[in-house]
Amino acid sequence: MLKRRLLPTLAASALLSALPAFAETPSLSEITEAWLNDPHGQYRSESFTHWNEDGEIPTHCAACHSETGFLDWLGADDTAALSVEHPATINTVIGCASCHVSEAEALDAVPFPSGVTVDGLDTSATCTLCHQGRSSTDAVVAATDTLDPDTVSADLSFINIHYGVAAAVMQGAETRGGFQYDGASYAGAFRHVPSANSCVDCHAPHSTEVATEGCLDCHQGVDDITAIRTQHEDFDGDGRSDGGIKDEIAGMHAVLYTAIQAYASEVAGAPIGYDASAYPYFFADTDGNGTIDDGEGIYPNQYKSWTPRLLKAAYNYQVVSKDGGAWAHNPRYALQLLHDSILDLSEAVEVETGGLGRP
Repeated sequence: MLKRRLLPTLAASALLSALPAFAETPSLSEITEAWLNDPHGQYRSESFTHWNEDGEIPTHCAACHSETGFLDWLGADDTAALSVEHPATINTVIGCASCHVSEAEALDAVPFPSGVTVDGLDTSATCTLCHQGRSSTDAVVAATDTLDPDTVSADLSFINIHYGVAAAVMQGAETRGGFQYDGASYAGAFRHVPSANSCVDCHAPHSTEVATEGCLDCHQGVDDITAIRTQHEDFDGDGRSDGGIKDEIAGMHAVLYTAIQAYASEVAGAPIGYDASAYPYFFADTDGNGTIDDGEGIYPNQYKSWTPRLLKAAYNYQVVSKDGGAWAHNPRYALQLLHDSILDLSEAVEVETGGLGRP
């Protein structure tokens, strides 16, 4: 039973107090409509219906895919905090109670998959719980450390960081969400200006819409936030640096994919392809045409010829794939992960790296 400490489910005062400074004060009905159209309130989405046939959401998924699981993790249901003791209820979303119980409002520190706990999160703490991914450098090292880097191993399978990993990217080297190559240094937590340093400073809490006005006030000379950049080097080696840092990340991401495909064919001996919309994302390119066609992006055709070197690069490719806002959350960290993955693959297969830059 939910504790009495729970604030009224749709108490306007509580909801309005959580609004970021940039927002005009909306009515309660506007808040509710925004939430219902937001991913957190989408009852029919795969995020909240995946387990319907099972009748319950398993404990390792419950905290982020059900309000009852979220409250369990918080300890707002008279169970221990920071863990989920019971499978969660299907057909529930991340609703008002998830963020407006006293336990959620007091939350300031969250543990990450690497074992590192980050404190001082304040209003970003509840967001961080579900947007940190489910893996880290440590998991990749544990899977690959004793194996020859370029030998296919039946003991390996793709390691997926999971989805919506903004918090892992934002924390950078401090929580090791990406695979960090030994001997290289990586950007730590991305610190923005004081007025844009928390999740709700930039995202409206009930619609997750990004507020762009403040960005353009400081980053003048652009009319689109994706054109913003503060480092002007040509990182992806395409000879251009006139676009936003988002373009550099996309370009480097594409270079890594080309390198992954070359390595898979020439070293692992089995062509590979990626499909962002199909689990587990990397598949055998059975016809060798460089794309995952209909019939190839299915679970039985998942890629199986993993070497440690290939797995590390694919892991980082997925990290950047699953944070579409990496260019705003921590662009240096994203570029470093991509750059180092390309360089590592180039030790075993020919890859053009001369024009690449590392921030």
